[in-house]
Amino acid sequence: MGMRFTVLSSGSTGNATVIELGGTSILVDAGLSARRVEELLREREVSPEQLSGILVTHEHTDHIKGVGALARKYKMPIYANEKTWEGMKKYVGQIEPEQRKILETGAAIDFGSLRAESFGISHDAAEPVGYTFDDGVHKLSLATDLGYMSEKVKEAIYDSDVLVLESNHDIEMLRMGRYPWNIKRRILSDIGHLSNNAAGEALSELLNGRLKRTYLAHLSRDHNMMDIAKMTVRCSMEDCGIFFKDSEFELRDTYWNMPTPWDEVGSKTGE
Repeated sequence: MGMRFTVLSSGSTGNATVIELGGTSILVDAGLSARRVEELLREREVSPEQLSGILVTHEHTDHIKGVGALARKYKMPIYANEKTWEGMKKYVGQIEPEQRKILETGAAIDFGSLRAESFGISHDAAEPVGYTFDDGVHKLSLATDLGYMSEKVKEAIYDSDVLVLESNHDIEMLRMGRYPWNIKRRILSDIGHLSNNAAGEALSELLNGRLKRTYLAHLSRDHNMMDIAKMTVRCSMEDCGIFFKDSEFELRDTYWNMPTPWDEVGSKTGE
């Protein structure tokens, strides 16, 4: 079996994704309690003991809530850049020096035959990153919590077979929502979150024939709905002149309260 993944949880209440290849399993973020992460792993028949480590994208609580407890319980290494380590140290508690791994932005690391590489993104965190995963043939990219899609991000994820992409909010729902204006302004800014429209515009430049499917992720529970996100992304792509059949390219769901099915990256359908 080739590289596969499952998004365990996605959204402002917590984020975590598992990537597997052969006997190697990597967790990206642990933004829920350690107990909840364990429950979600069991739902996908993954034992925490088999994880080779946790890759951290940035220090916000919805990405690191369970990192410290999991690290201490299972003695697993935690990978993050220096500024992210500095930003999250008061939240994750004591982690043994040998478990504290520095992975600078733009650097790559191999876990067996699985290569992980980070890339910088724009968000209101110390030094936030996304990740790509490559098994030598196929590529998976994770890009959430980014205020806009920079040329460098597009370059990093362009040749992906499968993409997990932020589609955080419907702009009008956010503008009319209950949040104070200063929070709305932050979300809408270049260091905030990617809107449905912006996700569609980005995908119109990334749909190159190799990209099979994109999971819309980190949806706001207050200012978005999956059906609205998928419709808006598709309309935004069509406005950019990109039309597709579902048999050629798929938009797929993620969930805040349950994991997605396993997706085999090299498969046309993911099954």
